[in-house]
Amino acid sequence: MGIFDMFTEEIAIDLGTANTLIIHNNKIVIDEPSIVAIDRLTGKAIAVGTQAKMMQGKTHENIKVIRPLKDGVIADFHASEHMIKEFIKQITQIKGKLIQPALRIVICIPSGITEVEKRAVRDSAQKVNAKEVILIYEPMAAAIGAGIDVESPEGNMIVDIGGGTTEIAVIALGGIVVDRSLKIAGDVFTNDISYFIRSQHNLDIGERTAERIKIEIGSALEELDFSLENMAVQGKDLLTGKPKEIMVTYKEIFQALDKSIMRIEDAIMETLSITPPELATDIYRTGIFLAGGGALLNGLADRIHRKTGLPVFVAEDPLRAVVRGTGIALKNINKFRFLMK
Repeated sequence: MGIFDMFTEEIAIDLGTANTLIIHNNKIVIDEPSIVAIDRLTGKAIAVGTQAKMMQGKTHENIKVIRPLKDGVIADFHASEHMIKEFIKQITQIKGKLIQPALRIVICIPSGITEVEKRAVRDSAQKVNAKEVILIYEPMAAAIGAGIDVESPEGNMIVDIGGGTTEIAVIALGGIVVDRSLKIAGDVFTNDISYFIRSQHNLDIGERTAERIKIEIGSALEELDFSLENMAVQGKDLLTGKPKEIMVTYKEIFQALDKSIMRIEDAIMETLSITPPELATDIYRTGIFLAGGGALLNGLADRIHRKTGLPVFVAEDPLRAVVRGTGIALKNINKFRFLMK
């Protein structure tokens, strides 16, 4: 071990549109919303993560709350740099060190990303004292995190529904054979719900409320095998301007989400249609694996199973599958380096 390596810390980052997760020493040390609150006057970050999310929709003119990532890529370079820096500062083992360690960082990126967007991710990470920044594609990380043996010649299909993008990929022999990256995912679901409640109930609700509805009573099917309680939703009446409460059922939320889920289903069918026949035979046996927060939507696995006729499995702890896979790739960096960019 060189003297340089003694002062190097390794971290794996899942820089997601909705949440950022960081692994250090095989443990998830950061799991926070990808949001930063910035003081407009000084340009400095006031809060990141959960603290910044609590300010969302409630700020005055001197504070702006930004989500630096859109559709899985960096939309605001300055804010993303602030956010990564603040999150890394919060890692206890790194925070307490006398000499700021150099970092080796593995970050996952959407498979449909451009060279310019890749550079933005790299540059953001390099600003935080990174001596080496390695990129790994998100569906590959999700597959590793879901426990799939990505190096085997057997084909596997992974569908990773994150906040900004849905990544669909068929993986075999340590590579992505066919893939689709779709800008329909958790954020679009949240907007669908806001729009539906506004148009059907004349009620204006904030993003946080819409997200809570999605998590609690979001449904991919009109009829579920189990019942979901109706949910009380508060917002502002568009006709009177007064605060108001309504009751919403899961069947209504199904109507709100149906079109977007159909587009994900179509993309899965398209990916299957261009999959080489030998791998399609494998997938008929191995099925489809779902990862990402969207995999938790009630009835989604069942709906995809009905559409494709294939077995559908939800990865264990789907929200963390990508960061887990990124962490495993970091730990076995020599074994997995060929997967990285």
